[in-house]
Amino acid sequence: MRVVALPEILAALDEQEALRAIEEGFRRFSAGEVDSMAVGHLPFADPPGDCHVKGARLRGDDVFVVKVATGFYHNTERGLPNSNGFMAVLSARTGEVHAILHDEGQLTDLRTAMAGAIAARAIARRGSKVLGVVGAGVQARLQAPLIARTLGLQSVLFWARSDARARVLAADLHGEAVPLAELCARADVIVTTTPATEPILSAVMIRPGTRIVAVGADAPGKRELSVELVARATLVVDSRAQCAHHGEVGWAIRAGLVDESAPIELGSLLAAPVEFPEHAIAIADLTGLGVQDVQIAKAVWSRLRTA
Repeated sequence: MRVVALPEILAALDEQEALRAIEEGFRRFSAGEVDSMAVGHLPFADPPGDCHVKGARLRGDDVFVVKVATGFYHNTERGLPNSNGFMAVLSARTGEVHAILHDEGQLTDLRTAMAGAIAARAIARRGSKVLGVVGAGVQARLQAPLIARTLGLQSVLFWARSDARARVLAADLHGEAVPLAELCARADVIVTTTPATEPILSAVMIRPGTRIVAVGADAPGKRELSVELVARATLVVDSRAQCAHHGEVGWAIRAGLVDESAPIELGSLLAAPVEFPEHAIAIADLTGLGVQDVQIAKAVWSRLRTA
């Protein structure tokens, strides 16, 4: 068994290769070609945090991956990263552990950001120019440049509950910190990246034609969008079942405003792209899938084992 530290992992990671692999993972997931374990979630109240355990295998692969990822939201106040964890690469034939990728949570962070960019590209209107980022944490910092590059957007707006953190992030990423109402009025694409448990965006705030990528609601109890907003939108989900359980879509389903069968899975949309009507609001609800971990871990491990 090989234990691989973060610097070696990052040196082996090719962004474009990983993006292609994750996109293929979404397609194969929706085609029924991925076996996934039940998601494990352990919440912490004091200090606030989460631990997620996910695992999956693409049928026919020689390996599978089990991931443990943690997020403790007050770590920055202690001078520590919010995220940590590792990915285990195991033989699908013998169960042997090939490698522990001690990524300190960064592969999970990166695959989440890549999913956001893939989803944004799938739902964005032609001619989109402005990205709005809600939040100022790790995902805000990663999603903003990746989505902007992927879509060729001209400007990025930031809002967070902490004005100071939004201003710092905007300065670092050459964007603009603005009030939330202004962000909603100007942005063509909005990505929400917070651990909120009460809605931040409501139906009256969002103008027709806006496209939203929601990544914060990745565990029970989290939500960033009002059920009325979700009910108004064309819905895309990474997993219909998982989002019904603990995504943004789930809140609207339980309120009786959305039918569980209504959302389109992202993998299906990638396999057969559809251009939504110009004035439609579209929401991509991303809860995070084990296949994303498989694909990014395989992209790294395939390079490391031949090095």
